[in-house]
Amino acid sequence: MKIYLTAIIIFLFSDIALSKTVMITGASRGLGFELSRQYAESGWRVIATARSPKDDFRLQSLAEEHQLLTIETLDVSSYEDIDILSKKISGMPVDLIINNAGILGDVNKQKIGNLDFSESERIFLTNFLGPLKIAESFQSNLLLGEDKKLINISSIVGSIKLTNGNIYFYRVSKAALNMVMKNLAKDWLDYGLIVGLIHPGVIDTDMSAPFNIDKISVKESAHGVRLVIDNYSLNNSGQFIDYLGNPIPW
Repeated sequence: MKIYLTAIIIFLFSDIALSKTVMITGASRGLGFELSRQYAESGWRVIATARSPKDDFRLQSLAEEHQLLTIETLDVSSYEDIDILSKKISGMPVDLIINNAGILGDVNKQKIGNLDFSESERIFLTNFLGPLKIAESFQSNLLLGEDKKLINISSIVGSIKLTNGNIYFYRVSKAALNMVMKNLAKDWLDYGLIVGLIHPGVIDTDMSAPFNIDKISVKESAHGVRLVIDNYSLNNSGQFIDYLGNPIPW
C-alpha cells in the first residue's frame, strides 16, 4: 500500500512539474473564466485570480474539477494585492501571464459634456496602471518560465486611427495600455521576454451589453486569443493583433 501511494504522489507531482503555468487576471467571469477553463482542460497549471474568490462559485467549481487550477485573490487596481501575490509565488516559473482584468466604467460618465473625471481614475488604474505594475512585479517569474509571454487583453477602441468618439476614458485607457506595453516589448527584448496586445473581439458579455453591435461568443474569442498567443514570438513582440490574427492599426 505504501509503495502504491508513493507511486501516485510521484505521478501527481511529476504532472505538475511538467505542466506549463499561466496566470490569468479577472478569471471569475467572461473571457478570463473561459481562458482559465480552456487552459486547465489543456493540462496547464492555472493561477486564476479574482477580486473576491470566496464569492466566485463558478471559479471554485472549476478548481474542484481541475487539480492544477488554483485561485488567488487579486484586485489589479490594488498595488498592495499585486505585491502580496508577487511575494507568495516568488521563485515560481510562470510561462504566460494574461492581463485580462479590465472595466468599461459608466458609459454615461464618459460622454463629452458629461465627463466625470473621478470615473477616469478607476478605469485608468484597472486598465493600464495595474497591468504595468503586474508586468514589473512578475518579471522574475516570467524569466524562469519557458514561454516568457506577457499578454494583454486590449481593445480595438484603443486605436487612435480607428476611433469614432465617445467612451473617452475607456478608449484612453486602452490606448495607454497599448503604449506602455509597446514600450515594455522594446525594454524586455534583451531579456527574451515577449509582450502581446490582443483585441478579443466584441464578446457577448455584461461589458458589451450597452452596445447594439455584432458580438461573438466567449468560447470563440478565447479559442482565437489562444491561437494568437501561441503565435507571438520575439519577432512580433509588441504588435497589436485581433483574435483572428489580423494586425490592428494604431
